[in-house]
Amino acid sequence: MDTPDVSPTQTADEPIGSTPNTTLNWSAWLTRLAIFSLLAFFGCAVDLWTKHWAFEQSGLQLGEIQWWLEGYAGVQTTVNLGALFGLGAGWGGLFAMFSIVAALAIVTWLFGFQGASSWWLTVAMGCVLGGILGNLYDRLGLWYQPEYPPAWRSGVRDWILLAYEPYSWPNFNIADALLVTGAAMLMIYSLRGPAPTA
Repeated sequence: MDTPDVSPTQTADEPIGSTPNTTLNWSAWLTRLAIFSLLAFFGCAVDLWTKHWAFEQSGLQLGEIQWWLEGYAGVQTTVNLGALFGLGAGWGGLFAMFSIVAALAIVTWLFGFQGASSWWLTVAMGCVLGGILGNLYDRLGLWYQPEYPPAWRSGVRDWILLAYEPYSWPNFNIADALLVTGAAMLMIYSLRGPAPTA
């Protein structure tokens, strides 16, 4: 007889804001680890591939726009030397260190402190880790070539442009989108609060 993935106290459709259930068996934990890992590493891979593609297309002509939808969405390669909205330029090494600490904290929380007993949190953190890894690759200078300006060594490659002329959103990448998605899911989880027990 097959062992069920969850204890009799766990429902199949866990509410978004439910309190994580720590009575999952090993099979269920391994499934969640697999989903978390796939989200993180596939998200990172897509981010790195699209960055490479965009910068190959542009020939490193930063600032030139290739419109997909004229005036609204397109490709414009830039190198972000800071963090969110370009803040903290020149502190790439520090941001890389914070990223490593955050990645380790996520894995520890999910699988050391039972956070992964919630499907919602598992998916949210998979997205967040994918975003962290994608931008960390750039922060560590693993994309850098000797002919590039020295300031780019710890910069993050951005390429997605969204605009509503004459306004435009700061350029971003897939890793940023993953981070925002994960953060939004965490916000929804916290706003919903624990599900009633009765």
